[in-house]
Amino acid sequence: MDDADPLLIALADPARWRLVRLLAERPRPVGVLAQLAEARQPQTTKHLQTLERAGIVTSQRSGQRRVYALRSGPLRELAAALGRLADTADRQGGSRETYDRYGLSLASERRAAEGPGWADERSFRFHRSLAGDPVAVWRHLTETALLAHWWTPDDLRVSDLVFEARPGGHIALEYRDMEDTGSTGDAGGAGDAGDAEGLGDSVSSGESGSPDPVVGRGDGVVDVARPGERLAYRLSPRLPDGGAAFTAHVDFDLRPTDTGTDLDVHYLIADSTVESADFVAGIEIGFGQCLDKLATALDATHDTSLDATRPSARTEGKQVQP
Repeated sequence: MDDADPLLIALADPARWRLVRLLAERPRPVGVLAQLAEARQPQTTKHLQTLERAGIVTSQRSGQRRVYALRSGPLRELAAALGRLADTADRQGGSRETYDRYGLSLASERRAAEGPGWADERSFRFHRSLAGDPVAVWRHLTETALLAHWWTPDDLRVSDLVFEARPGGHIALEYRDMEDTGSTGDAGGAGDAGDAEGLGDSVSSGESGSPDPVVGRGDGVVDVARPGERLAYRLSPRLPDGGAAFTAHVDFDLRPTDTGTDLDVHYLIADSTVESADFVAGIEIGFGQCLDKLATALDATHDTSLDATRPSARTEGKQVQP
């Protein structure tokens, strides 16, 4: 069904829905419908005309009476369309499943957040076997143009990003909803650790009182930067009042393999506040999504590199003249 709006509008009125239920039993004339619905006949006639324009009922004159009957086809089409929507929402591994998982984690972490330091020393470990050598992986970890493409969960995008890949280097980021088409900063995509790696909302309001389109901010500093080997940084997601929710100590270890690079990440929480519960609840899901996006980006780069090195149909098996 391409456009269900007319059907939904027609069926949304309780009085019209009552008439549809009566006509589902059998065709009936206007006068009888008005009596059964305990309504005035002129009102009943108007409702029936609305239903007929929407294609839900049909009518024919029989002597002095106009008899209405229900058309089952449009209702079946509407039911099928609603069923497809439900199937889309319930598909395994979809965004609704992520939403529900985060909801369960959120309730648990909020109960646990009884005082400052409640989540200190909590750690998460992640592992990914990546295509591309450690040099390629390092570029994706440190170059802002590449970093902005993967450093957020699936529903966010980087809107501004600074990453200075040297010890003492500054990190700053902002991120927005993936479908927010407002203006962006130089990075053109959405952020990290606190909210980006933690899925929590930190919406603030501007001076006008309207919601800030930037849904998360974070800043930090690089501690270790050994190209192709190890990257470590501290990053603090910001609460709506500008305070730090917690400090994330994130350590990336790269090891070359025959097929690419093994990446191990250790994510450690320190300086946690009570308000950090919403962020902490989403770290495992959100940062896991980030790393999945990193793997996808490297797969695409690796495939492109292989295509570039393969001989073309014209040159394969032939000697190429200089």
